[in-house]
Amino acid sequence: EMHSVTGVQTCALPILATSYAKINPDIMVWARERARLSVPVLASRMNVTEERLGAWERGEQPPTFKQAQRFASRTHIPFGYLYLKQPPEELLPLPDLRTVGGRQPQRPSSELIEMAQIVLRRQEWYTEYLRDQGGEGNPNVGRFSVQATVADVVQDMRLVLGVPAHPERGTWEDYLRLLIGKIEDVGILVMRQSFLRHYTRPLSVDEFRGFAIADPLAPVIFINQADAPSARLFTLIHELAHVWIGQSGISDASPDSSRREEVFCNAVAAEFLVPEEEFLANWRGDQDWEITVGELASRFKVSTWVTARRALTLRKISRDDYLRYIHQIQAEYRNREKRQGGPTYYRTQKGHISETFSRALVSEALSGRVLLRDAGSLLNMKPYRITAFAKELGL
Repeated sequence: EMHSVTGVQTCALPILATSYAKINPDIMVWARERARLSVPVLASRMNVTEERLGAWERGEQPPTFKQAQRFASRTHIPFGYLYLKQPPEELLPLPDLRTVGGRQPQRPSSELIEMAQIVLRRQEWYTEYLRDQGGEGNPNVGRFSVQATVADVVQDMRLVLGVPAHPERGTWEDYLRLLIGKIEDVGILVMRQSFLRHYTRPLSVDEFRGFAIADPLAPVIFINQADAPSARLFTLIHELAHVWIGQSGISDASPDSSRREEVFCNAVAAEFLVPEEEFLANWRGDQDWEITVGELASRFKVSTWVTARRALTLRKISRDDYLRYIHQIQAEYRNREKRQGGPTYYRTQKGHISETFSRALVSEALSGRVLLRDAGSLLNMKPYRITAFAKELGL
């Protein structure tokens, strides 16, 4: 149909029908559950009603292409996944050691899978870097096996790191920083993060506390930084024990674990941080156990979390007492985090992505041997920020 407007003939454009995406509704359910989102939460994030989202998942009404694209974005899946006949099998790239009481853990979240993949990419880059530098195998990987005694492994770890049974002064935070520095000094990278790429994708403490990559050349320890700070000290030594026995894997470090490697690494961490003989000699049963836990935490320069856990394994407190105590600590930490601001961006990056790794990668980037774009990808950092990060690293 032709129209004349001020003497100029124009053609009326046809009104296009809305395009619908003929996707698999079963994949929508899988994607939402994989992202650990309830129907109300996801509907809110997509600005649609719960009824509309439910209709999509039941296959009663398809979403538009724009809605389907937004759905893929909000559930962190590639758009093409929505057209698959069945969900893809997503496997953890590291052994899963999180069994509790003989039960298999729940399906790993996308955050855990992607975080492990990111750390493995960093580890692979550092391995190639060490090879180019003429590096040889790290002597601390697989020094012992689970057949060894806990006492022998603890004694060897202390000897290699050059630390006494427990420090004489300072706080447990000082001790944690000291140990991370000592561990990096012997060629083991320590990485820590609390979320995947953005704070809207937090790592779940209920899902895992850390993991170890017991690579013979470039071993790595990862700590879930979303955990309460007082718990991270135990996780650090638990994962260090994994490196010492040459066992890679993802851990929840649960005191209820029945897996042989987990039981052994728990025992090593406990003895390393709070020696049994000294603990029992100083345990006071004539006062409230929480007071005693606090006193012993000060003595050993560890957190009350670690001391309470030692009291549990040595049967000085009940499991219910322990769980109530650590839940209280976690709740206090979460509340404090909401009230307080954090450190600068660059200082956080320096502490979290292994200073040893960061120095090597940023030095290579500044010299032109690594593209700034590639370095930024490994650091989860915009390329233009690398120069400022280099200053924070003292490069």
